[in-house]
Amino acid sequence: MGQPTHAQNWWRSAVIYQVYVRSFADGDGDGTGDLAGVRARLPYLAELGVDALWFNPWYLSPMKDGGYDVADYRVIDPAFGTLAEAEKLIAEAKELGIRTLVDIVPNHVSDQHPWFQAALAGGPERELFHFRPGRGEHGELPPNDWPSQFAGSAEPVWTRLPDGTWYLHLFTPEQPDLNWAHPAVRQEHEEILRFWFERGVAGVRIDSAALLAKDPDLPDFVEGRDPHPYVDRDELHDIYRSWRTVADAYDGIFVGEVWLPDTERFARYLRPDELHTAFNFSFLSCPWDAGRLRTSIDETLAEHAPIGAPATWVLCNHDVTRTVARYGRADTGFDFATKAFGTPTDLALGTRRARAAALLSLALPGAVYLYQGEELGLPEAEIPRDRIQDPMHFRSGGTDPGRDGCRVPLPWTADAPYAGFGGEPWLPQPSGWSAYAADLQAAGPGSMLSLYRAALTIRPEFGDGSLTWLPAPEGVLAFARPGQEGRLLCVVNLADAPADLPAHSRLLLGSGPLDPQGRLPKDTAVWLRG
Repeated sequence: MGQPTHAQNWWRSAVIYQVYVRSFADGDGDGTGDLAGVRARLPYLAELGVDALWFNPWYLSPMKDGGYDVADYRVIDPAFGTLAEAEKLIAEAKELGIRTLVDIVPNHVSDQHPWFQAALAGGPERELFHFRPGRGEHGELPPNDWPSQFAGSAEPVWTRLPDGTWYLHLFTPEQPDLNWAHPAVRQEHEEILRFWFERGVAGVRIDSAALLAKDPDLPDFVEGRDPHPYVDRDELHDIYRSWRTVADAYDGIFVGEVWLPDTERFARYLRPDELHTAFNFSFLSCPWDAGRLRTSIDETLAEHAPIGAPATWVLCNHDVTRTVARYGRADTGFDFATKAFGTPTDLALGTRRARAAALLSLALPGAVYLYQGEELGLPEAEIPRDRIQDPMHFRSGGTDPGRDGCRVPLPWTADAPYAGFGGEPWLPQPSGWSAYAADLQAAGPGSMLSLYRAALTIRPEFGDGSLTWLPAPEGVLAFARPGQEGRLLCVVNLADAPADLPAHSRLLLGSGPLDPQGRLPKDTAVWLRG
C-alpha cells in the first residue's frame, strides 16, 4: 500500500474557518444569517485562504441553545435555508477548494425531536433517554445530584414530568440526554453520519464528545470518583471506533470537542481507529504568558506524538471571549467561571497581542481553527441585558454575561446599514462596529484582515513537521520549523523589553513593525526565513 497523498492528509495542517451561520451574513434581509449569505461570501473565504469551513449546527431547531438543540438532523432550519441550498453550498465551496465540516450533537436532542415527543406520550422511545423515578417519599426529589454543564450545582439536570417521572439533561431542560446504551441511538447516529458524508461533507465536529456514555446506575456525583459517572467513560471508545469505520468509507474526518485535563486519557480519543483530531483547549484558555504558552505547546505536542495525531490550535470559538478582548484584560486566560459584566479591557493592547498570537498559532505544527470575525479583529461585545439570548446567562441567575458577546453579526460593508450584514441583526451590533468592516480592512495593508491573508498565503510552507525551540531571552518564544525552501523561524516577544532577532536571511511577515534598531517590540511576532 502506498503512502497517503497530501489530499488525503489535508486535515493534518489545515486552516479550518468556523462559521456560526446565524451571525455570518444575512442573504434574505430578515436579520438572521443564512446559507444564502454564506454562499455569497464564498469568494471572500477563498481569498482569505482557508482550507475548510466548519458549520455550527444548521439543522431544524427551536434555538433554545443556539441550534445545539437539534430536532431533525436531515432538515435545515428554515431560518437558514433548505437542504438543497446546503448541498449547493457544499458543492460551490468544493469548487473553490474549500471543504465542509458539519457539527453533530450526539449527547442530546431537542425536546421537540420526534423521539422525545413520543417518549413524553409514554411510548417505547422512553428507552432512548434517561427516565427515572424520583427519590423521596413521593418521588419529589431528583434521581441524583449531578451538576449542570451550564451552571454547576445551581441548576438541576433533572426535570419532572406531570406523571411524576424525571428525565436527564446535562444542559438545558430543552436538551434531553440520549441513552447511548441503546442500539437504536447508535444506529441512528451512524445513519446521520452517512447522510451528510453522502452529501459531500469532508468531516464532522463532535460536540461534547466526552459526555455521551453514562453510568447505568446513575449514582450521585462524588468529586474525584473514577470512573466519572458521565465524563470520559471507557464505553465511548467503542462508539467512536464504530464511527471511524463509517468515516473511513467516505474518506471523512472527525474533530472532537474533548475537554479533559488528563493528557493521557485525552490522547486515547486520537488512536488510529478513533477520532482524527480533537480541540486543544489548554492552548485556547492559556494566558498571554511566555512560560505558560510554551508549556501548553510542549504538552500538546507530547500528548499527540505517540499516536501520530496532529495537534489543533485555536484562539477563540463561539463559546469563548474574543481574543482581542481577552488579551486586553488583566486576566488574559479564559475560564467560564470568571466571566463577568463590565470587565475593563484595553482594546489597543488586546489587538496588538491578538495579532502576535495569530502568527504564533499559525506557525505551530498541526491544524488551526479560525473563528469567524477573528480575522477582522472583532472585540467582545457587551450585549444589553434585555437583548441577551444565551441560556447560560439565564441559568446563572443573570450573573454570567453568556456567550452572545462573541456571536454578534459580522460587519461586511462600512457604509451600508447594519455594516452590510443584511437586515436588522438578531443581536445588536455595538456602535462603531462598521470600523471593523471587511471592505475597509481589505483596502488597508496594516489591517488584521491583511495580516491573516498574508499569513495564510505563507503558512502552507510550515506544514505538519517538527518544531525545535531556539535559545531566547526570558519572555521570548522562538522556534524553527522545516520549510520547503529552508528553515522557517517564528519569534514572539512577550517580555517588557525589545528583543534581538536570531540570525535570518529574510523577514517574511510581522504582526507589527520592528523598532528603529531592528529589534522585536513587546507583544509582537515575526516569521523569518532562516
